[in-house]
Amino acid sequence: MLVLYFSPGSSSLAVHIALHEAGAAFEAQPVLVATQETRKSEFLAVNAEGKVPSLLIDGRLLTEVLAILFYVGRTYPQAKLLPEDIEGEAQALSWMSFLASTVHGARADAAQARDAFSLAAHRLGAREWALGDYSVVDIFLFRLFWRFAARFDFAPGEFPSLEAHRARMLARPAVIKTFAAEAPTAEKAGLSLP
Repeated sequence: MLVLYFSPGSSSLAVHIALHEAGAAFEAQPVLVATQETRKSEFLAVNAEGKVPSLLIDGRLLTEVLAILFYVGRTYPQAKLLPEDIEGEAQALSWMSFLASTVHGARADAAQARDAFSLAAHRLGAREWALGDYSVVDIFLFRLFWRFAARFDFAPGEFPSLEAHRARMLARPAVIKTFAAEAPTAEKAGLSLP
């Protein structure tokens, strides 16, 4: 049994999308970061770090976006969210490590975020998907660009390849389903989702 603890718009969005892409059976439990629910004793009993995403796998805790996305990709190979060869998996981990450290690490500074997304755009190049085929990397990249572009008010056309990537992602059924699933909780917190 999988249980995903999520907060709308947060990093947990990537995991929520991946679970829908994989066709996984899971229970989604909202905990709002905005109202400090992740700091309450009920949630701290699940994850003492008070962070989302938190995924319970038969009661065992798994945290961190990169690790959970890797788990989903490996656990549901039929969804083809990870390459099957070792070099392809290593490339996926390289991309996700870059996204977790360099891109997410720039979340507090607009200039650093622009620099990080310039690097991400260079890595993506003219490809539709980060690894050539759609993967968990695209889900992670989408979540960060979608959130940061709004936060830092990136100008239209500033990152054309990432904007095109975001548009492709917004059209995916799993992304649409995830935003619909998170919308009621987001409204309670005063957050807007597409």
